[in-house]
Amino acid sequence: MMVYLFILIVILQRFAELIIARKNERWLRAEGAYEVGTSHYPYMLAMHSSFFIVLILEVTLEKIVLSPLFSLLLLLFILVQGLRIWCIYSLGRFWNTKIFILPNAPVIQKGPYRFLRHPNYIVVSLEILLLPFMFQAYFTAFIFTLLNVIILSVRIPIEERALRQATNYNEAFK
Repeated sequence: MMVYLFILIVILQRFAELIIARKNERWLRAEGAYEVGTSHYPYMLAMHSSFFIVLILEVTLEKIVLSPLFSLLLLLFILVQGLRIWCIYSLGRFWNTKIFILPNAPVIQKGPYRFLRHPNYIVVSLEILLLPFMFQAYFTAFIFTLLNVIILSVRIPIEERALRQATNYNEAFK
């Protein structure tokens, strides 16, 4: 039962993030931002949604119990959530699940973005590993890590190309 409650809490967190993203999208569009990468976004959304379905199915069908390393993995998961919140807070109104470009806006270089170009993608990648590992759902971890790598190999170049063309991205990340 604890497994399902934990997964439900993470799913509710994702819905809260989608609400934040929608609010930010309205502001960005009002400021003149445009969206790029629309063709891959439905696949990304499907991948993230099916992640939770497959995780729940694997945990249920395999009658999986908590990992012997659950306490350590939970601590790491909480730290990753702290990084997620730091990313969202640092980007402020620019944070989104979609890729929006606001022409001539300075690239955010605070918080974790001082050190890394895409810390939020690192967060997502770690979650896709940690959450299934917490419940010994190794099939889910393997398949969705592969799918995430494929999505990010498409998404990151699109995002970086658009940022280079419309912002100070090249200057910011020499």
